[in-house]
Amino acid sequence: MFCSVVSSLLEYFSDPMRIVYFMHYVELVARGVIEQYCFDVSILFLTNDLCFGHRPGKQHPERPERLSAVQEGAVLSDLGSSLVHVEAERIERKEILQVHDAGFIEELERVDAQGGGRIDPDTKMSEHSWEAAQISAGAGIQAVRELTEGSYNASFCAVRPPGHHATSNQSMGFCFLNNVAIAAKHLVDAGQRVLIVDYDAHHGNGTQEIFYEEPNVFFVSFHEWPLYPGTGKVEEAGVGQGLGTTINIPFPSRTTGDHYRKAWEQIIQPKIALFDPSWLIISAGFDSHRNDPVASLGLTSGDYAVLTSEIIKAVPPGRRLVFLEGGYDLEALRLSTAAVLRTLAGDPLHPEKPTQNGPGKEAVESIAKFHARNS
Repeated sequence: MFCSVVSSLLEYFSDPMRIVYFMHYVELVARGVIEQYCFDVSILFLTNDLCFGHRPGKQHPERPERLSAVQEGAVLSDLGSSLVHVEAERIERKEILQVHDAGFIEELERVDAQGGGRIDPDTKMSEHSWEAAQISAGAGIQAVRELTEGSYNASFCAVRPPGHHATSNQSMGFCFLNNVAIAAKHLVDAGQRVLIVDYDAHHGNGTQEIFYEEPNVFFVSFHEWPLYPGTGKVEEAGVGQGLGTTINIPFPSRTTGDHYRKAWEQIIQPKIALFDPSWLIISAGFDSHRNDPVASLGLTSGDYAVLTSEIIKAVPPGRRLVFLEGGYDLEALRLSTAAVLRTLAGDPLHPEKPTQNGPGKEAVESIAKFHARNS
């Protein structure tokens, strides 16, 4: 009987085209299984084409094509109907004023009324930049509302300009308003405890400044050191009631993903467990990718998938927000966006292999010793 079956199979597959058809059939079956069992979730994808209207200059790294690349990454994630596209809405002024000083906002409105202008050496407002900034700032509160009222597992806010460098009273580093901080403040005012993890290559100085004394926000930053904006030392750990709720992980150039994972496991995770957050916001800067032109860390899209899969365990599904921050290599943006979206859906995608054995070991050991001495 067995020999007969084998003989029949060999005869059937003697035609090469039948092998092609069979493999195509297997692929279709596999896709069906994936869709049925792996993608039985809904991921909210908030974006708005008005964010293309922010045009800081032809040679500026924070260009509109970045958003196109992220939207292409959403397609590449192959989540199909599990990725629910919703148009991001403009924020109300009163929500901005919960985080930013009124005089600072009035100055941005004045520059906007003049048709735009330079805010600082790196940050320029064009004719439609203020509109884009208000939409980017509103996406987080909108995502919180949708997650609270709906059945989404997580939200990805694909908006620009980014926000993590904006302080309470200053726009800087390509950022006008602090999108993540506005969403986090909204949650804190509702009685929530918020974990913010920033893995942009540049330190999230604005987010740190806004919550440096806040006991209900735990801020973690992985970043390259030295690099703009020059903040984010290990010793910066919060003050007053916020003492101990800021952790900075400054890494040297070319640091690989295994050291990010070790820092998360050995240094950060135990402190997060004690903090017990109810919501998570990730400042997803994809400029830590090894191909990024404005930084020199050593991650791949596969590293973003692995790291994100660990970070999101800190809170239950339905309480997870991801905000686009930096990232200036378009292909890295596509791959990293796809990797993170699939991770949020519970089926991580590694378009590139995670990295290991690069620089970073000594940094992790030194930071671990600092926290052991000061715990």
